[in-house]
Amino acid sequence: MRVVVSDCDHADMLAEQRVFDASGIKFEHLACRTEDDLINQCKGANVILNQYAPFTERVCAALAPELKHIVRYGVGYNNIDIKAARRHGINVSNVPDYGMNEVADQAVAMLLALIRKVVKMAGSTRRGEWEYSEAIPIHRIPGSTVGIVGLGRIGKTFAKRMSGFDCRRIAFDPIYKEGEVVDGVEMVSFDTLVRESDFISVHAPLCETTRGLFGKEVFKAMKKTALLVNTARGGIVLEDALADALRSGEIAGAALDVVEKEPFADKGDLLQMDNFICTPHMSWYSEEAALELKRKVAEEAMRFINGEELLYCIN
Repeated sequence: MRVVVSDCDHADMLAEQRVFDASGIKFEHLACRTEDDLINQCKGANVILNQYAPFTERVCAALAPELKHIVRYGVGYNNIDIKAARRHGINVSNVPDYGMNEVADQAVAMLLALIRKVVKMAGSTRRGEWEYSEAIPIHRIPGSTVGIVGLGRIGKTFAKRMSGFDCRRIAFDPIYKEGEVVDGVEMVSFDTLVRESDFISVHAPLCETTRGLFGKEVFKAMKKTALLVNTARGGIVLEDALADALRSGEIAGAALDVVEKEPFADKGDLLQMDNFICTPHMSWYSEEAALELKRKVAEEAMRFINGEELLYCIN
């Protein structure tokens, strides 16, 4: 059984090593970036642990039939053509439950920073100013409406965090019916969520139905006092439209931990705006979450090698 790590930018692979060593499995750690890298270096691999390298139709066709299983480091798997993998008999797994607390905490932190204008006022104080009125207006959180787009593992964790703020919690997720109440959260249509929310937090995957979900028309429909946080996937929020909405006052503020093209190439002057916060795709991270991810990736690979039921198989 040839086990390969196609690419991984973590500081070490000690967690994976411990899992594989326990079963006497050896693995190779490569640094593939392109389709050609994968085809040339991973030929003959049976199990591949993958972070960013693209598993396209061409790659899947070239590595089949030897390749049987791909495990993705993380929740998302946009760099893997799932349909192509299925056609070529390749199982694909991810690790959807390793950083739920961290992402939810980041979303809450970014939302509170927007509401309380922490970043703007910290900068003001650093410049030697001492005037709270520069933050006016700030509104109270209790009594407000928080909208959650995507009520999966992370969305539910975020909703649980927000339950302590005495605010109304509503959510849109197509797997639930409007009017249902899930863990104390009222399910509504997307249009209702956009229209009624004071704060919106995005926890949806990037797919055909969510790509560009927050664009020009949606920003127009939001409250002028509304705040938007996206810790899910870049591409769900259209950054040019967001810049226009912030500049024109269509919405009051936004915070992104993910952008369509990373590192962030700001074309709309977003980073110059006081009502915008951006962090470098870090919401998944804590020391504990990083170790959990690495361990679970290796354990899922070992389940496949041992012929056991996979916990996180996507296809």
